Amino acid sequence: MSNRVIENAIVRMLKRKPFYGQFLLGLRRVEGGDGHPLGVTVRDGVPTLAVNASLFGAEHLQIQEGLLEHGIKHLIHLHMFRRKGRNSHDWDLACDLAINPSIDHLPVDALFPRAFRLEEGLAAEEYYALLADPFDTGSLKGFGTGSASRDAGGKRGTGEDEEHSVTTVDDHAIWDNADATPVRLAEEVVRGMVRDAFRACDGEVPADIREVVVGMLAPSPIPWRQVLRQFVAAAGRTGRQTTWMKEHRRFAHITPGVRKMRRLNLLVGIDVSDSTNIAKLREAFAQELVRVSQGREAQITVLYATSRIQRVESFRGASSVAEVYIGGGFTDLRPVFDYARTMHPLPAAVIYLTDGVGPAPERMDFPTLWVLTRDGEKPAPWGVEVRLEV
Repeated sequence: MSNRVIENAIVRMLKRKPFYGQFLLGLRRVEGGDGHPLGVTVRDGVPTLAVNASLFGAEHLQIQEGLLEHGIKHLIHLHMFRRKGRNSHDWDLACDLAINPSIDHLPVDALFPRAFRLEEGLAAEEYYALLADPFDTGSLKGFGTGSASRDAGGKRGTGEDEEHSVTTVDDHAIWDNADATPVRLAEEVVRGMVRDAFRACDGEVPADIREVVVGMLAPSPIPWRQVLRQFVAAAGRTGRQTTWMKEHRRFAHITPGVRKMRRLNLLVGIDVSDSTNIAKLREAFAQELVRVSQGREAQITVLYATSRIQRVESFRGASSVAEVYIGGGFTDLRPVFDYARTMHPLPAAVIYLTDGVGPAPERMDFPTLWVLTRDGEKPAPWGVEVRLEV
């Protein structure tokens, strides 16, 4: 994937709309599918921007910025996590109707409420209630029986061709696996990104999302132990297997269900410089790691590091990792991530206990949880942040 096109677009956003530009820096970038220029979701606990470089690059520069703003607003409003239990086709349209009127530049086929003879300014749930047929259970493809368009009387049509011609400007198919991330963890992830962007742009926030942003600036209501457990749970979902012990969601008793396999392969970095030389803190962190790994097929590699790797340990399942190693010296966070790239298999995620004072990689190669000391600072715009309070 060519990074230059998307990087140039982010630079423009940093200049024109700094809050959005800073927010984009916290997204992990991957290659997108063939149908849309981009899509945004949370995958395994990590905010992810999927970009089709050729389709995105073919758009006018202002349209590129509009698409990026569109994706950011989906994420800030957690639209992909509010889809569960709803007809996905109608919900996807409703989410676009809720945010598109506030965006200046979008592709010509972008959806707006006026096309459905609806007023602007409603929430996605309100648009969904107006679009969805209460008797429409949907087809196996996730589409309803009628079209999303309305006739002069305000009723939904029944033309299948019309229904399939109405679509979103970004990729919503990547929302399908968003429920693998617990909603509370997703909220914490987005909350942290909003705080980082708010600080980086000195509080300069677009007026149309200011109310939402202010609500996210409040202290996190989620204890650090809960964030750690949910992050590990999301990172450990690495596969699927069929089982007759679980009913299939569509075909009931004639087809085996699908169970997500929970393997756990983690790399844990522990900053052993003087600033984190607090026995109670390290022991609490180690004991919680043991607790969340119990009963799982787990392999956890622990690196004790300062400006270099001081010591490497591994343990499985319920083995103990509560020993406290004393290091000292200054901190460089990069060697732990360098080590991660050499592991076979690669770790599903990196968890780093640190005060955050030290150079970090410029980009995120692995889902990362920064477990920071009380007065620590997040060392990079990417990754999930949690404060360890003991």
